[in-house]
Amino acid sequence: MKQLHIKVLVGLFLAAGVLAWGGARLWDSFGSLPSVPVAAPVVLALIAAVLAATAFSFRSRLRAQRERRPGAKGVEPLVAARAVIFGQASALVAALVAGLYGGVGVFLLTAGLETAPRRDQAIYTGLSVVAGAAVVAAAIFLERVCKLPEDGDGNGGVDAAR
Repeated sequence: MKQLHIKVLVGLFLAAGVLAWGGARLWDSFGSLPSVPVAAPVVLALIAAVLAATAFSFRSRLRAQRERRPGAKGVEPLVAARAVIFGQASALVAALVAGLYGGVGVFLLTAGLETAPRRDQAIYTGLSVVAGAAVVAAAIFLERVCKLPEDGDGNGGVDAAR
């Protein structure tokens, strides 16, 4: 399984932001912008909370297992792999969604916030970007928690007796 790269997530965020900004300018020239749902930052925050809770749970369980505490409940490898895959997919989607809302938010800020609905939309887009960043941070933390320890032999796991 490949590790998440911040460069890919930032690239997705920026590409989606530029496209959303251009789309918002074009859409606004035809009339009014579609509204940003209030549920967008809420759903992203819930995903971030689930990922963070999973990461903290796995971290404590793995620490107890490493310290050989009696009654320590380990983490099944398949469960950990599924959690990491969910985290990576969530991070990619969150980077894309946060970029879309970020682009719309930049358009709203540059076009002016004279009316109350535009101010509300700018607030929702800002909260969505922050919640998307929280999803990315939680996914990266989960990935780091579930990462297997490196081999200490320095030869990539190849048997030294050969």
